[in-house]
Amino acid sequence: MSRVWDIPVDDSTRVREVRVAAEAASTRARLDPQRTAVVALVATELATNLVKHAHGGRVVIELLQRPNADAGSSSAAVQLLSLDHGPGITNIAAALRDGYTTATSLGTGLGTCMRISSAFDLHSTPGRGTIVMARIDQEPATDRARTGPHHRVGGINIPLAQAEHSGDAWNWVRATSGPWLTLMLADGLGHGENAATASAVAVDELHRSAHRPPAEILRRLHDALRTTRGAAIAVAQLNTDTAKLAFAGVGNVGARLRTGDAWQPLISHPGIVGAHFPASVPVRHLPWHPDSLLVLHSDGLPSRWTLPQDIELLRRDPAVVAAAIVRDAGSAARPLRDDTSVAVLAPDRWTGAHERHP
Repeated sequence: MSRVWDIPVDDSTRVREVRVAAEAASTRARLDPQRTAVVALVATELATNLVKHAHGGRVVIELLQRPNADAGSSSAAVQLLSLDHGPGITNIAAALRDGYTTATSLGTGLGTCMRISSAFDLHSTPGRGTIVMARIDQEPATDRARTGPHHRVGGINIPLAQAEHSGDAWNWVRATSGPWLTLMLADGLGHGENAATASAVAVDELHRSAHRPPAEILRRLHDALRTTRGAAIAVAQLNTDTAKLAFAGVGNVGARLRTGDAWQPLISHPGIVGAHFPASVPVRHLPWHPDSLLVLHSDGLPSRWTLPQDIELLRRDPAVVAAAIVRDAGSAARPLRDDTSVAVLAPDRWTGAHERHP
C-alpha cells in the first residue's frame, strides 16, 4: 500500500525528522547503505534549505515502484519533493554552482544533490516559490521514471493530515511486447489503511492487465477490488506508435488534457470500481501531440484548482508539474481535504542545465 511521508518543515527541529523518514523509505526500497546515505544527504539538504531560505515548506517522500509488465513485480526508488511558497530563486544556474549562496537562493547544496541523485529537477518562480525533485534508486545511472525516448511519467501522493498511508495510488506500466504505455490513478473510498488496501490491489492488478484496453482493464480491476471497499479509478493508455490516447474512468478521478494552449476535461463515468460498476464504460479516444500533457488527479484537490499555464513549468519533470499543482491548490487557509494525488504524462522535453537524467 502507499506509504508516504509528508513532513511540514517550519523550523530546524524538523530537519532530523525528514532525514529519519528518508532513511526509513530507503530501507523499504531496499537500497544499499551507500545509496541510503545519498537519500539521507539529499533529504537533509532540502529540509535545511526550506528553513534557511524559503521560510518553511514541506518535504514529501514517496516510494516509486518501477513497472515490470512481464513479472508483475517491481523494485522501488525513493522520490523526494520539496515544496515551498518562499521567495524563489532568481538565478538557478548560479544557485547550482559550488560556493554560491545568497539570502534568497537555496545555497550551495543543490549542486551536490543534482550530481548524486539518479534524477533531479527543479522549478522556481521569484515571489512564488520553488519545487525541487530528487529521485534516488539503486542504479544511479538509470532513471526509470522515463518511459523511453519520447515520454515521461511522474506524480505526487499526499496523505490526509500527514497520515502514514494514503488511500490514493498512481502507477504506470510500459508494455514490453507492444507500443502501449498505461497510466492509472486510484482513489480508495475514504482514507487510511482500508482505502490504501483498495488502491494497492488496483496497482497489483494493473501490472497484470495493462496490455489490455482501458475499459477491459477497469472491468478486471472491478473484479480484483470486490473484497475491498472499492475505489474511483481512471486509466489512460497511450499508443506510442499511432500517437493516440485512450481514456476511461469510473468514479470521481479527474483528468485534464493540454494540447497547444488549451486544456480540456476528460470525464469519468459515475460508479465505484469493486462495488457499483457501470454496465458499459465510455472510452474517449484523442490524438496525442508532441506538446500534449495529461494530468490525472484525485478529488483531494479543491474543485476550482488552477490549471498550470507557465510554459517553463510544463517543460519540467512531470513530478515537478504534479507537485506544483498540489502546492498551488492548497494553502494554510485552504488545506487539502482528503488524500491527494496527481499523476502527469508528458512528452520527453528535458531542458536546462539543472536537470539530471541518463
